[in-house]
Amino acid sequence: MKRKTLILSFYSLLIFLTIGMVSCEKPIIDERTGNENPAEANVILHFTQYEWTEQREPFELARRWPSRDGQRRSQQEAFTRAATDITELCSRLNIALFDADGTKVKTVAQKEGDANYGTVGLSLAAGTYRLVVIAHNGEGSATITSEEKVTFPNNKVTDTFYYYGDLVVTSEKQNYDLTLTRAVAMFRLVLTDENIPSTVAKMKFYYLGGSSTFSPKDGYGCVNSKQTEIRPVPADFVSGTTFEIYTLPHTEDDVLTKLTVTALDGNDNIIKEKVFEDIPVTRNQVTRYTGSFFGNSGGETGSGDFHMTADPDWDAVNSFTF
Repeated sequence: MKRKTLILSFYSLLIFLTIGMVSCEKPIIDERTGNENPAEANVILHFTQYEWTEQREPFELARRWPSRDGQRRSQQEAFTRAATDITELCSRLNIALFDADGTKVKTVAQKEGDANYGTVGLSLAAGTYRLVVIAHNGEGSATITSEEKVTFPNNKVTDTFYYYGDLVVTSEKQNYDLTLTRAVAMFRLVLTDENIPSTVAKMKFYYLGGSSTFSPKDGYGCVNSKQTEIRPVPADFVSGTTFEIYTLPHTEDDVLTKLTVTALDGNDNIIKEKVFEDIPVTRNQVTRYTGSFFGNSGGETGSGDFHMTADPDWDAVNSFTF
């Protein structure tokens, strides 16, 4: 009987200590992945539609990134741009909020097909938070580790937009207008070949100099990555067929130091390979290389409610021939 009394006393003491520890902990907002009812939001974030025109003077990019053989020709094109609902551009949304200490206090993940995709309701206590929004087309959710580190499934970079800034939550209902910014640069390969070897099944792009990890705080890539992408070759290949890949530049004017493009057959045998060096890449711009790949040989070796839009157009296309 005495032994049972001691055991009960011991467990009672453990329960008392546990309750005391919990009561002394700093309250935190639940970190969860999911959606809340937008109708109950007291902070409404709108990503509004707008139209504007940007005019730029043409310039010769070869002056900024001289080629080794002096044969590279370039041209820049400017665009009239219009904002578009982010759900028309990206299939996934990942959102994270951080407190003043940099601690992640809430996350939300949405994908195309979810109810209310593109509208996110959050329940938040009053205060100032740092908001990170990542919109992309990856095969899974992006991982927002901190304000300075976002990674993507299998390190695959797709067309990606982001928002980074303060979110102030008070006891009253508030409205904010926000616009996401494109985070990536695109490399576009345009093949002018009239015919290609019948055994070509895919194109492999292996490139150095860019990044597959993103810093929302800085707005640029934050690691040196080795990136590989495979693109299928259409059975009805015609001259002008294009292949596109993405990277996260480290700076405003960055370069892919080396890009190896390989034509492969269905068994991954090399049919033809070309190497490009010092390719200029700029965030929200397309670097387009146009030329004959195979040549004549035929081929040899509170609450928050988010409605998100983003600018669908690229600032410019920087064109080169090879």
